[in-house]
Amino acid sequence: MKIIVTGAAGFIGSHLCEFLLNNGKHEVIGIDAFVREELKIIGSKNMETFYSHPRFTLISSDLLHIDWNVMLKGVDVVFHLAGIPGVRSSWGNDFRNYVETNILATQQLLEACRSSAIKKIIFASTSSVYGEKAGKVPEDSSTAPLSPYGVSKLTGEQLCRVYWKNDGVPIVILRFFTVYGPRQRSDMAFHRFIKQMIKNEPITLIGDGTQSRDFTYISDCVEATAAVANQPTLIGETINIGGKERSSILNVIRILENLTGKQATIVNAGAMRGEPMHTWADISKAARILNYEPKVSLTAGLAEELAYLTKYYS
Repeated sequence: MKIIVTGAAGFIGSHLCEFLLNNGKHEVIGIDAFVREELKIIGSKNMETFYSHPRFTLISSDLLHIDWNVMLKGVDVVFHLAGIPGVRSSWGNDFRNYVETNILATQQLLEACRSSAIKKIIFASTSSVYGEKAGKVPEDSSTAPLSPYGVSKLTGEQLCRVYWKNDGVPIVILRFFTVYGPRQRSDMAFHRFIKQMIKNEPITLIGDGTQSRDFTYISDCVEATAAVANQPTLIGETINIGGKERSSILNVIRILENLTGKQATIVNAGAMRGEPMHTWADISKAARILNYEPKVSLTAGLAEELAYLTKYYS
């Protein structure tokens, strides 16, 4: 297949490109504008394992400036992972960036898909669209995002559904639950905790640490995401992609203490804003239609990220 991955230089996007190139004879076109400050600094580091692969092409361009009618010619599948991430940075004037990347760019891509022969466009959404929920959350739960970021991703979802219902654009929506692992963004909690422990600095904890998340290791997330491309019956579906186990943030810190052999000093860095206290994915739908079964335990996944970041910061 000929596949486009938007956000190819990012955390999930780079792992997905790597997986697609290693598992099949796909031609992969990665698109990334390196708009986030972190990506401007690290450049193509996330792509170093496949940057020179003969079946990979990188297009360094803002999605808003791409001629999608030309770009989509001959393309079978688009994985639309590009977007401005992060709850805490989505307030105030910075929301303008979320609107442009998460909403306007998505609408332009969907508009071009109306007149293309694309077989499937997979939109990467987030558990943030649900807001605060109790217990396991299935896909038909009500949506009530708590942050401007969540609003921007839910708007992207709604655009997908509008173009599917009115024009038959073949969309699939995936809602990711707190993905972690090597190449994770530096503003994410695990990356920040590990970096601080490596450098013998205090851990900056937002909230009281009792908040819990359904943590999804990157290889589990990517395998489930890639599996969507080969399933012809998923058009119009929304699917949760969650992890093997849930945990509180305080328990994560305890695991990292065991892995590093260090005692963490914890410093409170303020209250949570725009984030639920708990997330828990009902992944029974993914199990049924994708044969999805997350494999990587939280301890094993944290050990992998610790090894990666120890090398990275050395």
